[in-house]
Amino acid sequence: MGFRITTWNVNGIRNPFSYEPWRGTRTFESMFDILESDIVVLQETKIQRKDLRDDMVLVPGWDCYFSLPKFKKGYSGVVIYTRNATCAPIRAEEGITGVLCPPNSSVAFRDMPEEQQIGGYPTLSQLTSPSFASDLNDLEDPGEAALSKERIDAATLDSEGRCVVLEFPAFVLIGTYCPAYRDESRDSFRMDFLNALDARIRNLVSQGKRVFVTGDINIARAPIDSAHALEGIRKNTTTEQEFVTSPPRRLFNALLADGVVVGNRENDKEQPVLHDICRSFHPNRAGMYTCWDTRLNTRPGNYGSRIDYVLCSLEMREWFSDSNIQEGLMGSDHCPVYAIFKDRVLHNGNVVHIHDIMNPPGIFEGGDRQKEYSSQYILPTSGRLLPEFDVDKRRSIKDMFARKPPSMPPRLPSTPRAVENLTAPISIEQAPPAPGQIDSDGLLNTPDDFSASKSMSRKRPPPPPTVAAKRSKSAAVPNAASTAGQKTLKGFFKPKAIGGSASSHSSARTSSYGAFDSDAGTSSSRICATNDSSTAEGAQNTEFPLDNSAANTWNPLIPSSPNKLDQDTVIDPIVSKEDWSKLFTKKPVPRCDSHEEPCISLTTKKPGMNRGRAFWICPRPLGPNGEKEKGTQWRCPTFIWASDWNGSSQPES
Repeated sequence: MGFRITTWNVNGIRNPFSYEPWRGTRTFESMFDILESDIVVLQETKIQRKDLRDDMVLVPGWDCYFSLPKFKKGYSGVVIYTRNATCAPIRAEEGITGVLCPPNSSVAFRDMPEEQQIGGYPTLSQLTSPSFASDLNDLEDPGEAALSKERIDAATLDSEGRCVVLEFPAFVLIGTYCPAYRDESRDSFRMDFLNALDARIRNLVSQGKRVFVTGDINIARAPIDSAHALEGIRKNTTTEQEFVTSPPRRLFNALLADGVVVGNRENDKEQPVLHDICRSFHPNRAGMYTCWDTRLNTRPGNYGSRIDYVLCSLEMREWFSDSNIQEGLMGSDHCPVYAIFKDRVLHNGNVVHIHDIMNPPGIFEGGDRQKEYSSQYILPTSGRLLPEFDVDKRRSIKDMFARKPPSMPPRLPSTPRAVENLTAPISIEQAPPAPGQIDSDGLLNTPDDFSASKSMSRKRPPPPPTVAAKRSKSAAVPNAASTAGQKTLKGFFKPKAIGGSASSHSSARTSSYGAFDSDAGTSSSRICATNDSSTAEGAQNTEFPLDNSAANTWNPLIPSSPNKLDQDTVIDPIVSKEDWSKLFTKKPVPRCDSHEEPCISLTTKKPGMNRGRAFWICPRPLGPNGEKEKGTQWRCPTFIWASDWNGSSQPES
């Protein structure tokens, strides 16, 4: 298999893992192996830097270069993955204009020394925005569509994460995600980006560098590349000339060797510089679409458009052995597009192996590796060098929970003054128990076992005492005991004396709960027996005075007299159950007229009085014509408002 480059708009970097064949392994390494690619360019990653994970960045055997949006969240984004075994770039940049800065630097790419630049940056005169006429048919010469110009904000163009540029000895690779048409508010930004991209490509070619452009251009270059355009031409709602003369499409076709440009070309765009690789292998193939509308489910009927491209400089057109789309691979509203290089190509007048010119000099010779890939070939813009993914600076989570070695107790001073200071009163927690209160197991025996267990649980094990410490403890115990007003630890657990009978009852309860043995079941039964006997005795010895008001008080244990209305009313539980079931049961789903299949429910999002209303339509996809058809295998004209459907006419299934 030759050297392959694949482009894919994934509509979210993790989106493909919800589909086969990616769902089984759910790793980028296996995804790239299935794609059989050496360079993978992904667009619309829709991820922020803080959400990047190890499996996205630290892919075994791969390097990566990200361009992420600076402000918008979950939007746009481009990443290029390169296989270390077959290729390694010599320079890498983010953005199309060169105004962004490398990591840990305040110098823009375009202001760096010339030997560190990729070059071809748009000049100040090229960073201008032409304002196009709304209707080019009213002009005598559509080539004079640029009526006025105003300065383009380069920093704004590169703030949305739409371009990554890598340079290899063979060519400069531009992976891009061009803005799509949404509304008039984005028309200016879209044209500004396309003009900057056009200028960068032409400048690189004029410097003698070969260029490989790939990604989601978001432009269908000809009617054959758009099912919607073919439908409009068939219905006479538009013409082919109107289609190709739209400003973005005209600018894109001016770059291509076989692009259709109506009228005279602009002065700086007279010569085409790019070759459409995929279309050159399938010049007359209809329906070669790469993007479909998932909301309308137009992919099964192949009603889509070709807006993803693999393009190259004109002198590279003989370097490729195959190029195609992979419409069978699911995972996004786009499909992958690839181009495969020949093993040997004509480079600067010499026939060389493609691996020799896809790596720094000396890595490959004649297609055989001479040096192993190492970290010295990683460029500063690589995702592997982001601080949060630097393996050398990481701390394992196991280290946070590992038990630290105990610190050695400090040595006690041996001076007489220090020994005297040690005889000062010790705090309650540090005071050792009396010698007669320690049993053979080392446990504390006190009159109150419960209190002893509490004190033992709170007491920290002291370090092994030294000779000086033993002497100080023997002198400290009587001082601590004779301290006026100082309580012992057991004093906190003794009940306070309230009154005669209350005090004795409290003491009895405390002793009953405190006197438990090691057998939990025995202690529990003993406590329950004590409580039950005391309750029975209290019930026998207590006398309650009889009050007339108590007799009139409602007692829940005495059934009240039945109501006459309750005797006459008979409630059938089966009928009640059916009524409740009807109340909470969903209405049956209607079936379409042509296929008798359950309809699907959608919600209107078009602005107007029906916005937000739900409706039912046929579940089948639209056909190749993009229309609803009656009596065919495609979507039929069935349409039912959800508010009008009562489920009464539901046919039996």
